[in-house]
Amino acid sequence: MTRKTVYLAFCVLGIVLPYWQFGPWVVAQHGVPVGLFLRELFSSRIGGFFGMDVLVSAVVLIFFLRREGERLGVRHLWLPIAGTLTVGVSLGLPLFLYLREDALEKAGGKASTYLASPEREES
Repeated sequence: MTRKTVYLAFCVLGIVLPYWQFGPWVVAQHGVPVGLFLRELFSSRIGGFFGMDVLVSAVVLIFFLRREGERLGVRHLWLPIAGTLTVGVSLGLPLFLYLREDALEKAGGKASTYLASPEREES
């Protein structure tokens, strides 16, 4: 199994598992009342811990994928950004890794060879 295939499988899991929990809540609330969502997310210290963890992770991921994506010439960077904003890091990260693998394959194969080339070094 290739890395690209594994990353695609993680994309599917990254959509299915979070929405498996979120979907029934949305149906029970007849929509997404943002105020209620935030109240329930931060209703306990452990919920706040996970909420803040995911928020920080999403911001860092978007910063990273923009920088790394531009550096490696990854196309369609808007896709993992949109995935992160609509689903979460669980989709955005594996989707970016899939697109990154694709860019590395098109650039000549191995990541170590591609990353070591002098024209790719940052000054």
